Amino acid sequence: MPTAVLTDGGYFIKRFRRIEPHNCYDAGRAAELAHRWALAHLTPPSEETRSLYRIFFYDCPPLTKKMHNPISGQCVDFAKSAEAVFRTELHDRLRHMRKVALRLGHLTELSSWTASSRVLEGLLKGRMQFGDLTAEDLYPNVRQKGVDMRIGIDISSLALKRQVRQIVLMAGDADFIPAAKLARREGVDFILDPMWSSTPKGLIEHVDGMRSVCPRPVGHAQEPAHEKKDRTPANAALGIAGG
Repeated sequence: MPTAVLTDGGYFIKRFRRIEPHNCYDAGRAAELAHRWALAHLTPPSEETRSLYRIFFYDCPPLTKKMHNPISGQCVDFAKSAEAVFRTELHDRLRHMRKVALRLGHLTELSSWTASSRVLEGLLKGRMQFGDLTAEDLYPNVRQKGVDMRIGIDISSLALKRQVRQIVLMAGDADFIPAAKLARREGVDFILDPMWSSTPKGLIEHVDGMRSVCPRPVGHAQEPAHEKKDRTPANAALGIAGG
């Protein structure tokens, strides 16, 4: 059974940092686990071993421009930020891995500054004043473009061209429902790996099974009931030891 594993990079990085917060900027570790957890889907319990078609990893290049912080007035070179260094190295490592295809979208050209929801809520409810804001309260408001579109196109192409019999999607976004429905109509076994995160019910309705192969994050709440129902042993969530 040829299997393609599609990983939403932004989602993966958030979950990776929940699972291994001590390695949050270790690009080598992130690349290793992205590859290892994808391959773990090829050996499900109580089923035949599957062959790997390809691992697809979707992300955007990091922000590398220089911007002036509106509070401090200082010029910040985001190309030197820990996040930019991490993403750049992660993408480079993935490019050199066998059977891995890196799909990159792009960031919006116009970038502004914003604050966290906590800070904005404080301002709106009067717990904070604008004069209380510090330079650390602000961060660039950039948006990814083209990532979800590339995932949807690849799912459709893999299904319509009969290149695989199974697709594993490591993501948790309901935007992929139309692509998942198309794949299932074409006879593709569609598995969702939410990496132990809660999943929109609308997405659960349009997949053939759910299976998380990464370790459960420390302090993770009990699995929601809707994720337990109608699961065969082959779709049961497994934990893989990580170190």
